[in-house]
Amino acid sequence: MDNLALKKIAVEVRKGIIEGVHAAKSGHPGGSLSAAEIFTYLYFEEMHVDPANPQDPARDRFVLSKGHTAPGLYATLAERGYFPREDLTTLRHIGSHLQGHPNMNDTPGIDMSTGSLGQGVSVAVGMALSAKMFGDDYRVYTLLGDGEIEEGQVWEAAMLAGNHRLDNLCLIVDNNNLQIDGTIEEVNAAYPIDEKFRAFNFHVVNVADGNDFDQLRAAFAEARATKGAPTAIICKTVKGKGVSFMEGQVGWHGKAPNDEQYEQAMAELVKAGEEL
Repeated sequence: MDNLALKKIAVEVRKGIIEGVHAAKSGHPGGSLSAAEIFTYLYFEEMHVDPANPQDPARDRFVLSKGHTAPGLYATLAERGYFPREDLTTLRHIGSHLQGHPNMNDTPGIDMSTGSLGQGVSVAVGMALSAKMFGDDYRVYTLLGDGEIEEGQVWEAAMLAGNHRLDNLCLIVDNNNLQIDGTIEEVNAAYPIDEKFRAFNFHVVNVADGNDFDQLRAAFAEARATKGAPTAIICKTVKGKGVSFMEGQVGWHGKAPNDEQYEQAMAELVKAGEEL
C-alpha cells in the first residue's frame, strides 16, 4: 500500500478516535492520536492478519501495552474490518464490546487484555518465546508509552527477551514525551531510551518522526531483517497529533472533547483528508 493510501486511513483512524472519545465523554485521545500512523502501518502494511479469521493461529500478534490508548486501536480495527465502524460510538458504554481498555474476550482482533501499565510487554515476550519453542512463524508486536517504560516490569521483560534472542519480537515505544502528569523529564525520565534497550541486548531503531510513513516503513523493514535479537523501535511522535488544540498538550492525555471541541476537531480532520 502506498503512503497516500496509508495517510488517508490514518485520518479516518483519527476521526474514529475523536468520535469514540466524544461519545463516551471520557477516554484517552492524546496518546491514541500520536500513535495513529503506527497503528495504521501495523494493521494495513506490516502484520499478517485476517479480519475474517481473527483467531488464525498463524496470525501475527499485537499487544497494546499502553492499554489506555484503546480508542486508537479500536478505530484501526474498525477501519481494517474487524467490526462495524458504527461501534466506535459505543466506547465505554455499558454492554459495549469496546471498553476503556482492550478486552480479548469481547472484541475481535484483540490478542491480549491490557491496562495495567508494564504488563503488556511481558505477555508479548511470552508470546514470542512460545513461538520459538513450538516452531511457529508468527511475529509479535507490542506498543508501549514512554511514560509506561518507567515501570520496572518493562525491563524485566526486556531482560528475558534479549537473553533469549527473540528476533520475532518488535517492541515500539511511542515517544511523545508527555504522560499524565507532565513531560517525561518532569516525572521520571527514562532517557536515553535507546541506550537502555541496547543494554538489554535489543537491536534499536530510532525514528525521528514516528508520524511519517517512510520512516516507519524503513524501521519495520529493519526490524524484520534483524536476526538474533529483539528489536525496539523508538518513535518520536506528537501527542494529540492531527488536532491543532490537542497537539503537544498534556491536558489531552485523558479527557474528552466537548461538543464545540468535537466539531472543531472533526472539521480539521475532514479538511486534512480532503487535502490528501
